Amino acid sequence: MGVSVAYHLARLGMQNIVLLEREQLLGAGSTGKCAGGARLQFSSESNIRLSLESIDILERFEDELGQSIDFRQDGYMFLLSEASTLDTFRKNFELQQRLGVPVEWLDVDEACRRAPGITRENLRAATFCGRDGIADPNSVTMGFAKAAQQLGVTIEREVEVTGIGLDADRITEIQTSAGPIETRIVVNAAGPWSHQIGQMVATNIPVQPFRRHIFIADVPLDPKGLALEARTSPSTRILTIDFDTTFYFHRESTGILFGMGDPDEPSSFEQSVNWDLLERIAPVAARRLPVLADAGISTAWAGLYEMTPDAMPIIGPVPERPGFFIISGFSGHGFQHSPAAGRILADIITDRSPGEIDLAPFAFDRFARGNGVREGNVV
Repeated sequence: MGVSVAYHLARLGMQNIVLLEREQLLGAGSTGKCAGGARLQFSSESNIRLSLESIDILERFEDELGQSIDFRQDGYMFLLSEASTLDTFRKNFELQQRLGVPVEWLDVDEACRRAPGITRENLRAATFCGRDGIADPNSVTMGFAKAAQQLGVTIEREVEVTGIGLDADRITEIQTSAGPIETRIVVNAAGPWSHQIGQMVATNIPVQPFRRHIFIADVPLDPKGLALEARTSPSTRILTIDFDTTFYFHRESTGILFGMGDPDEPSSFEQSVNWDLLERIAPVAARRLPVLADAGISTAWAGLYEMTPDAMPIIGPVPERPGFFIISGFSGHGFQHSPAAGRILADIITDRSPGEIDLAPFAFDRFARGNGVREGNVV
C-alpha cells in the first residue's frame, strides 16, 4: 500500500514524498508472506470494482512499470457445499456478471475436471473466473518502489515512526527513529500495525491483526503433469477454495501450497508457525484433496491479516485529524487491491475525483455511523 500510494502521488506531480519502512527490506511484513492471489470474485460491488481496476493494472504492469511480476491467470475456483452458501454465491455471481466479471457457474463434473484430484463429497456447484490469478508480491512491491523513486520519491528503510505531532488536531510533523520530519500530510499504511499508528493521533482505528498460515506439501509431478502418487492433483496454478471450510490450495512449483483459517484464534501479532493447526487442517485437506493425505510438508510460514469489523478496507481521510489518511484493513485482500487503492487514495489526497467507485463502504467514519457493507468472500 505504501509504495502504491507513493507512486501514484508522484505520478500526479506531488513532490517531497518520503516513504518510511521500519524493516530492512520493503515487503517484509504481510505482503511478503501472502499467497499472491488476485481475484474478481467478491461479494461487494466496491471490492469488485477495486479488483477490476487492480487486475487491469497487474495485466499491463510490466509494460507500464518495467517490472515482470509473474502474473499467471489460471483462475480461482470456489467450491460450494452448503445450501445457504449456494444461495449467497448465486447472488454474488449475478452481481459479478452485471459488473462485467467473466465468472462461470460450474456443475460438479466440470469443477472436478478443472481441478483434478478433488473429491465430489458434499459438492453442489462451483464458481470460476479465468481472469483471477497469482502474481509475485515482491516483484509488484519493487516495481512500484522503483517507479516511485524514479519520480523522486525518497524511501527510507530501517526507520521507525515513534510519534506524530499535532497542532489543533492538524498534522504538523512525524517523529521517527532518525529524527523529525515536518509535514502536513501523513498516510497510515502500516497494515496490522495501523491501530498503533492511529493511537499516535488519539484516533481509534478498528484494525486487528490475525495470524494466517501457509503450508507447502511435497507433491511432485511426473512429465505428464500428474502427481507421482496414485492419486492425482492439479497441474496448473488454479487457486481452489473450499469455501465452507476456508481450505484452499494451488500448485506451487513442485509442491502444493495450502492453508485454512482458524476462527478460534484470537487477535495477536504472533507470526510463528502453529504446527498444531496442521493437525486440524489435515483431515479437511485429505477429504477434499486426497493426494495431501500422506504428503510431507516441505515448508511453512505465518503472516498477519489486518482485519476490520466488516472485512472492508479503510481508504481515505480521518475528518477529525486534517492531513491524516488511512489505507489499511484489507482483511486478506491488500496485496491484490494495492494498485487501485493506491491510485484512489492519491486522487483523494490531491482533491481529484476517484472515479465511479463508491467510496462510502471504505470511509473511516462508517463505523461510527453503523452502516457498513460487509464483505462475505473472506478466506
